[in-house]
Amino acid sequence: MRDRQRSNGSTRRDLPLVADRMVGLDRQIASTHPAVAAGWDIPVDVDEDPAVIPQLADVEVPEELKREIEWRMSLYPDPRSAVLPALKAAQLLHGRLSTEAMRQVAAVMKVTPAYLSSIATFYDMLHEDPVGRHYVYVCTSVSCHLVNAKAVYDAIKASAEEAGLEDWDIREFECLGACDMQPMASIDGRYVGPLDVSDAPEIVAAIREGRTPLAGRGLDDEDYMPAGAGDPPPQEEAR
Repeated sequence: MRDRQRSNGSTRRDLPLVADRMVGLDRQIASTHPAVAAGWDIPVDVDEDPAVIPQLADVEVPEELKREIEWRMSLYPDPRSAVLPALKAAQLLHGRLSTEAMRQVAAVMKVTPAYLSSIATFYDMLHEDPVGRHYVYVCTSVSCHLVNAKAVYDAIKASAEEAGLEDWDIREFECLGACDMQPMASIDGRYVGPLDVSDAPEIVAAIREGRTPLAGRGLDDEDYMPAGAGDPPPQEEAR
């Protein structure tokens, strides 16, 4: 800051410009928070061999996966737009996006595995590391959180551990877009709710026995009825 002479002879002290103050704030934040992604500032090694696209002749791709990816690619003007459903198909087949799974998708789509990895690591439901082949995602976002969703998640997690449930990925999820059936969960893509802590043992037992968890309470179930759907209108209740 510096003193500036006014026309009437007095002086006033100048404050930093807003832009200067914002730069200072940015530096303060940067000094107290880690980089958003490790390795972003590491220069490229220009002596390394360039990334190559695996050739179909050199990669053994399961025929059903190849057909699925090619069909998905045919749906878009730019075939690369099919990258997410292609990765999902590979994950469903292999259980995760292993190095070999990435090579298979890359060979069919004619892209590099690094390109696919840059996309897979961005999305929460794509996994390069081993996870369960099946999943229970319990929504604990705002709407579900207000109706005790965290307790529902804790109960399902505890029941699964007590039962020794294997090959299942059970975790909290930010939002599943089904606020009308809160608290709810996605069990292998099947939306189920509203849930209660008392539902946890039955959910785990059904999973272990290969039954449909909470039949009749899934969004796509024929006899599904949202909570309160059978209640009489308020004016009839008042009579």
